[in-house]
Amino acid sequence: MTTHPRPAIDLSADDARRIALRAQGFLGAPARRAGVRGVLRHLGAVQLDTISVLARTHELVPYARLGAVGRKTVENAYWKGTHAFEYWSHAACILPIEEWPHFAFRRRAYRNRPHWNHELPDGAYDQVIKQLRTEGPLTATELGGAKRTSEWWDWSGSKVAVERALMYGEVVCVERRGWKRVYDLAERAVPEELLHDELDDTECLRRLVRLAGQSLGVGTRADIADYHRLKGEQVDAVIADSGLVPVTVEGWGRPAWADPEALETPPRGRHRTTLLSPFDSLIWERARTERIFGFTHRLEAYVPKPKRVYGYFAMPVLAGSRLVGRVDPAREGRTLVAKQVTLNDAKAVPAVAQALIEAASWVDCTNVRAERVDAPDLREPLVRELARALA
Repeated sequence: MTTHPRPAIDLSADDARRIALRAQGFLGAPARRAGVRGVLRHLGAVQLDTISVLARTHELVPYARLGAVGRKTVENAYWKGTHAFEYWSHAACILPIEEWPHFAFRRRAYRNRPHWNHELPDGAYDQVIKQLRTEGPLTATELGGAKRTSEWWDWSGSKVAVERALMYGEVVCVERRGWKRVYDLAERAVPEELLHDELDDTECLRRLVRLAGQSLGVGTRADIADYHRLKGEQVDAVIADSGLVPVTVEGWGRPAWADPEALETPPRGRHRTTLLSPFDSLIWERARTERIFGFTHRLEAYVPKPKRVYGYFAMPVLAGSRLVGRVDPAREGRTLVAKQVTLNDAKAVPAVAQALIEAASWVDCTNVRAERVDAPDLREPLVRELARALA
């Protein structure tokens, strides 16, 4: 069993929550000058997902921290110039290009992987590389077709090959075009000084554990491992040399580590009031979200409709350092529809109304309509608050 140094720093539950909020960019003045790229570097990873209700998650993440940043600005920040790459981290994520060398451990693991879900046809890999070298960047369709049939899992040989090359690090996704990956050779897409796999696994893991600690502010072993989907034993092997500081957090009941810089200055400043994507890194890990916010978070998009409790894409509402409710949104023309609203209590009404109005403006909606409110006696107060804000 791994032993760790006895923590010399005690944090209250409120301290830990505020540290986490500041580390994730929700407490204090945001670095607007750094913009979306600054958010990406600060978080270390921004998740990608196919679901788009108000917007896709990689757009919602900077919006939640910076406010109504233009959606085209978001896309350009990620994909114009050499600032980011897409790879497997917490899930499929956009990552700062500076971290390319630190994912060498994962690229090596993929190269040594004995079994894959899709068989790679003979010659397909070399053909894809040759085609990208002469014609790239290209989508899977342009490489010869993404699928053999209409079934989502039935990839074509060229799709299997280019995805394998992506995992190996020979190919990079350089942008998303209509949600399709656009592939190019890594030798063209990654700056020469970063294009290497020279770091050994220990160096890679030490860096990613440190980055996770910085992005979380404070976290348990499981929290830190989850951020970039590391194994617990990988965290154990490097955490003592990661630069993170052992701490004890009130009520957590398990060892924790904090970013030493986060401990130096008390977290103060303006709190964000906003809707959060269910895939926002503030709430990635369910146990952590319950531990920090006393809030049970579960995406129900893949739950059969009759069994949903909060809605298809229920977005938690952050206000005053708390998660105060949820909204399941939709759009009808230029109306943002709150199909289902769940409020912790009456005090949450103004914050939820504010979050809805701001989100509506961001996606160019001029009206907000609340349909179902789980606490029926709070529906009229919410409707009145929305009407007042829209007047």
